[in-house]
Amino acid sequence: IFRWLVPRKLAKAPRRSTLCMARQRVGVMPLVRLAAQLVKLLAEPQTPGAFYQGMRLMAVDGFAVNLPDTPANQRAFGRPVNGRSPGAFPQAQALGLMEVGTHVFWRWRISKCNTDETRVVPALLKCLQENMLLLWDRGLAAFDLVRQVRQRGAHLLAHWKINRILPPVRVLKDGSYLSRLYRNDSDRRAGRDGIDVRVIEYTLDDPARAGCGQIHRLLTTLLDARRHPAQTLVELYHLRWEEELAIDELKTHEMEREVLRSQTPAGVAQEIYGLLLGHYVLRTLMHEAAKRTAISPTRISFTATLKIVRCRLPEYSPDPRKNRKWWRSLLEEIADEQLPPRGNRIYPR
Repeated sequence: IFRWLVPRKLAKAPRRSTLCMARQRVGVMPLVRLAAQLVKLLAEPQTPGAFYQGMRLMAVDGFAVNLPDTPANQRAFGRPVNGRSPGAFPQAQALGLMEVGTHVFWRWRISKCNTDETRVVPALLKCLQENMLLLWDRGLAAFDLVRQVRQRGAHLLAHWKINRILPPVRVLKDGSYLSRLYRNDSDRRAGRDGIDVRVIEYTLDDPARAGCGQIHRLLTTLLDARRHPAQTLVELYHLRWEEELAIDELKTHEMEREVLRSQTPAGVAQEIYGLLLGHYVLRTLMHEAAKRTAISPTRISFTATLKIVRCRLPEYSPDPRKNRKWWRSLLEEIADEQLPPRGNRIYPR
């Protein structure tokens, strides 16, 4: 990377140990502050697929990254364990709050690999704003989390476990029903401190599709069936998979390796922040390119954008006139890398 960016006549490439020591001197905090100042929500009201009835679509999910097998990383982040043996590498877990329409990880938290996500996600929910619609999977099904979403003025559309007790209060015309969510059985029996919710249960009838015939349940705080029909919300919920695609962009294409480089916990946090900031830069470029062609940023190829930036970055010039020309050319090249309309997902996870 140094050789790409700095001509040899200006500076000789430093040795690996020099770069490692420089990283240690920088530490984590400059990247934390940079993320807080730089990373912003990108979608505009006219961005295709970014809003539903004026509500900004957001999703929350987590992913794990393998770390070098050092005693320090083991102590700080732990190692996954199954019924037979511990995992091959220590792992860190990152939980991200993502803007669905642009794949931008807006806020994130890093934790140990075995940390329950329900203990980490409240810190992200504090970032929610009014007129946001949050999508999440059933692993985050908890009364206190639903209450926190509503206290922030946001709404929720979540996959909910089918074995949770949600008795119907009133059945609506579209087949969904209103219910009340309680923290525990004692509150339910007393009718105390409940949250009004709406439940949508549905099945898939396509034999070629994973989960066909199984009952799926969604829970939402959007109570008006006339404004928010059940079928519309079922289709909308599956946009949650956009975060899975964004995680794939970061872990499969941007990282290009199965294990991080950092031998220390501070280096791990620094590296994860660097990867997420790099992802934000690429997604910002894709958003700007998509605006020029009036298409969704998700229709621009991430892998092609990554290759283009790697190729064109050394051509950047500090001269303002050349810089503007380079910027326009870069966006035009990225805008040409459009993906065909995405087909239906039919295979199991």
